[in-house]
Amino acid sequence: MTRARLRDLGVVIGELPTGPHNTITDVPGVWVGHTTLIYDQPRIARTGVTVIRPRYGEIYRDQCFAGYHSFNGNGEMTGLLWLEESGQLGTPIAITNTHQVGVVRDALVDYEARHHPDAAWLLPVVAETYDGWLNDINGFHITHDHVFAALDAAAPGPVAEGNVGGGTGMICHDFKGASAQRRVWWKSPANATQWACLCSRTMATVATCALMERRWDACSTPK
Repeated sequence: MTRARLRDLGVVIGELPTGPHNTITDVPGVWVGHTTLIYDQPRIARTGVTVIRPRYGEIYRDQCFAGYHSFNGNGEMTGLLWLEESGQLGTPIAITNTHQVGVVRDALVDYEARHHPDAAWLLPVVAETYDGWLNDINGFHITHDHVFAALDAAAPGPVAEGNVGGGTGMICHDFKGASAQRRVWWKSPANATQWACLCSRTMATVATCALMERRWDACSTPK
């Protein structure tokens, strides 16, 4: 049985309307994929990776405007200096556990270089979520192939949420945490659409989130 979402129970947060799926894939051209690792041997794994592929999977050839915001805390994200300098995103985005940010970052470069051999340089955005309470984080479970699988599985439409991908090992204030995505639209001169991917952070006062903004159809212009 599919678990009900908050809005299905009649609880509405905020005033802005959502898209038909209430996920970031409601923005045309934005795809999401997960790889989830759950096993107990040889070492306990409750971890994974979530990837976001804007621009119909062709973000390398067709970059979009991007930005970031930190509520509080010290969550690590690679590639932020380039976002701050240029305001441009040129690779998929990924979320994974704290100790494997580097592996996932390298895997994104590897994947893009294989598919675009002309790539001169790449600075992926990879965000961390600490899952070391439920996951043996020093088991280093995630490999390049797991990241490739998430990239290849990325698709539009409804998105799996909860105990999947980068949110697999999350807890928050002693409750089971999760991953989720949201998209909202509001009327403005730029017809701006805002979308966010969030993983609740272990023992965090405020959940860690990665935030992107689409302006002037920047992330979704069809080919």
